[in-house]
Amino acid sequence: MITLALSKGRIFEDALPLLKAAGMEVLDDPDTSRKLILATNRANVRVLVVRATDVPTYVQYGGADLGITGRDTLLEHGSEGLYQPLDLQIAKCRISVAVRADFDYASAVKQGSRLRVATKYLAITREFFAAKGVHIDLIKLYGSMELAPLTGLADAIVDLVSTGSTLKANQLIEVEHIMDISARLVVNQASLKLKQVPIRGLIDALAAAVNS
Repeated sequence: MITLALSKGRIFEDALPLLKAAGMEVLDDPDTSRKLILATNRANVRVLVVRATDVPTYVQYGGADLGITGRDTLLEHGSEGLYQPLDLQIAKCRISVAVRADFDYASAVKQGSRLRVATKYLAITREFFAAKGVHIDLIKLYGSMELAPLTGLADAIVDLVSTGSTLKANQLIEVEHIMDISARLVVNQASLKLKQVPIRGLIDALAAAVNS
């Protein structure tokens, strides 16, 4: 049995056509089913529905053989012991710095003054500003990031941006692009040795789907 870890939401939705092109269809809808282990049209493949941040953990410790997760999650939570054979080119977005439209970000950064930055991406944010020589006070938030600059909780936020419409609706602007993000296939290295033929077959089928 091969186990694939997936999270609900955009990655799951974007992955379905890719999996189908690779000959694998998930037989249950995670939005309507309470099941956390979903069957597929292949008797030897099943899907685990887990939190996005838990996908690398399940794969790393062998709870799943493979997983699909965002580059942001891998950078933030670590990818130790994981083989990353494919950038699946799905769930594309970017991580950016955003501030209120009336905030003078350029001056604040140039002067080297301390910035208060709200984000759930602590490691990525810390590394980015450290490379610029800017001192920051980090405030960890899990959602509604746009509220932080509007309420005075923070000077800036670091968050995922797709279209930018949410920022615009809340009178925020992107001031720096940190990195592009897409979903990656990750594989447990022990599983790759023990189940080499079926896992290699799935990797090759997904690679062909991405390239087509």
